[in-house]
Amino acid sequence: MTSWKLRTRTLTLDEPRILGIVNVTPDSFSDGGLFLSGEAAVEHGVRLVAEGADMLDLGGESTRPQGATPVSVDEELGRVLPVVRALREQLPDVPISVDTVKSEVAAAVLEAGAEVINDVSAFRLDPRGAEICARAGAGVILMHSRGTVSDMATYRHASYGADVTSEVLSELSERVRAAEAAGIGKGQIAIDPGIGFSKRSEHSLAVLGSISRLVALGYPVVVGASRKRFIGELTGVSTAAERVEGTVGANVMALALGARVFRVHDVRATRHALDVAWAILRSGGER
Repeated sequence: MTSWKLRTRTLTLDEPRILGIVNVTPDSFSDGGLFLSGEAAVEHGVRLVAEGADMLDLGGESTRPQGATPVSVDEELGRVLPVVRALREQLPDVPISVDTVKSEVAAAVLEAGAEVINDVSAFRLDPRGAEICARAGAGVILMHSRGTVSDMATYRHASYGADVTSEVLSELSERVRAAEAAGIGKGQIAIDPGIGFSKRSEHSLAVLGSISRLVALGYPVVVGASRKRFIGELTGVSTAAERVEGTVGANVMALALGARVFRVHDVRATRHALDVAWAILRSGGER
């Protein structure tokens, strides 16, 4: 897949694309509370774009590994809607994605100018979200997960057989079919294997090592390995914000295996690493 159709534009995927994370939450696992005020979130988004982000992904509800507390529609909208509007005004050429599982939030942020809905439940938890995205012509990210907002990033549902990737592929393919049945075009869909979601470290590693199998489905693959728990376990770095180098390593490998969109906290380091890795891959005729 060489392009991804968003709500009002098409994003070409002839080079690695970075989706910069802006968490407007008090409890996200590595940066909760840092950008809770709208002004701080907007400043952070502008900074990420200056560092090389191609898109921004705003989140107003945490799915942290320690167990998250769901928030109401009004609270989530109160967090993200002003930021969407302000970023749309300040960065009109930068596509905005909103990470939400709520159809009411999706409808409001798309009306305010968002281009993509990033649903970590792939419309499992609120199927009406697919209909709203279909009507708006929005781009969507369908992520593999199990369970609810409260426990999808824990190990509660992390039970797999010998071939983790096959199970992820099967469950994710089911969600893709549901999205297309709701009217979302194939070109609007990107898929995310859900690294760290309902997966122990060995599961995340297995899925990352099999990214090419997801690419074979024919949709852009989004990788969200940034600062994740498995990186800390491999490197011995307990503080999430200090897992930059491990994150870069995971993303470079995912790029080599066919992923094209990378959701990250640390944009500058990732931008430089992916650009160099991409130049090497291109010069060798691999892609």
